[in-house]
Amino acid sequence: MELYELNLLMMTEGLKAKKFSASEIFESCKKRIDACEPSIHALITRTDDTMPTFNENGALAGIPTVIKDNLCTKGLRTTAASKILGNWRPPYDATAWSKLKDAGSILMGKANMDEFAMGNTCGNSAFGPTMNPNDTSLVPGGSSGGSAAAVSAGYVPFSLGSDTGGSIRQPASFCGVYGLKPTYGMVSRYGLISYGSSLDQIGPFARTVRDLQLVMSVISGHDNMDSSSFSDRPHDFSYNEKASVKGKKVALVKEFADFTLDAPIADAMKRTAKILEDEGAVITEVSLPVVSKYAVACYYALAMSEAHTNLERYDGVRLGYTVKDARGIKEMFERVRSHGFGAEVKARIIAGTCLTEPTRCEEYYVAATKVRTLIAQEFTRAFGETDYILQPVTPSMPGKVGEVDDDAMKGYEADLYTLPVNLAGLPGLSFFTGYAGNLPVGLQLIGKRWSDSELLDTGIILENHLGSPRIANGGVK
Repeated sequence: MELYELNLLMMTEGLKAKKFSASEIFESCKKRIDACEPSIHALITRTDDTMPTFNENGALAGIPTVIKDNLCTKGLRTTAASKILGNWRPPYDATAWSKLKDAGSILMGKANMDEFAMGNTCGNSAFGPTMNPNDTSLVPGGSSGGSAAAVSAGYVPFSLGSDTGGSIRQPASFCGVYGLKPTYGMVSRYGLISYGSSLDQIGPFARTVRDLQLVMSVISGHDNMDSSSFSDRPHDFSYNEKASVKGKKVALVKEFADFTLDAPIADAMKRTAKILEDEGAVITEVSLPVVSKYAVACYYALAMSEAHTNLERYDGVRLGYTVKDARGIKEMFERVRSHGFGAEVKARIIAGTCLTEPTRCEEYYVAATKVRTLIAQEFTRAFGETDYILQPVTPSMPGKVGEVDDDAMKGYEADLYTLPVNLAGLPGLSFFTGYAGNLPVGLQLIGKRWSDSELLDTGIILENHLGSPRIANGGVK
């Protein structure tokens, strides 16, 4: 086994036992990136020219990682996959990356993504699309497709992404890794370039659930720089070998029962429900009528409105791309935004502008905030009756690169299973269930707010039955 093939826990234990060195891991991962990156294009910026110094006493000492390029890195180019940020080098680190760095982790690169995290294919990037490491003709999912692909192909044992409406869980499912969207407030958002501030959440990818636990033990916690991060809820992400689902209730959503799923996903749902039942869980049903009917419209009304506000700052004056020969400030704004933003970002900004325009705000944006409250209340009632909700991540397997972006509405509708979790601020785990041919199949387990550690404990039980994903071939012949 090559060192890059080791998971995070195996790497940390091997380093402690001095079976190999951090420099050997670094070189092994670097060679893997060299071999796969021409086919996958998972990274926007590589930072693996030379091995940096690191905290040798940290929990992740000497462990390579990749982080999504909407996480600020002091002095290192951060683009959010957009031309408008140009060669911007932030003067500060995102808290999540700062914690990883303090723990001794080594940054191998900044991952490709959909521009400003707007998309679900990792094809809306100013730097070109990322390919699925299991089949390079297919999309890896988005918007954190580069982060998921990097773990799947063996660049690094774990990575960080962000999830606004499914952007960790969907690429985790498509690429065949585990991905956690934590409870809103569990991980600081400081230094995350915002898409929808009330929806965004940073979370990890890894090839085992125990690796997710280790990463969460480092990046979670209160941050004075983020008023939305929790301050009074200590969480223990250590491995619980006594964890059990015996007597727990796992629900399927009544309104989703008749929705069409690709055969591998439908089969995985049945198989996973049977495993949980055999482990002592009670398979039950919950009703989420508001979620099933209004969540997609509610989400996009809120997300696009917040995007309209968050992206106002990119004006060619303060940072990033600009023009120097404009005749007046109005022309400068028009030219900077026209050339700097991609088509999907422009579309969402325009929609958000319309939704928050004074004559429409009450009818659309304010109405959406009220529906969001109803959605959160509906989940609260559901979790009064059950412990977890089991459902797909997406209704279909990954599509072809260049084809799935042609139908934006179909992409929006495919988010039905993921985006309600963000509206309610809940934790969601995308977990591996096996392969259909050469393609991995993932499902999603949703928990109540602040149940992240218990959710991962249950994920380990499922992993023990379903197995762990293999490293994808990464397009290497």
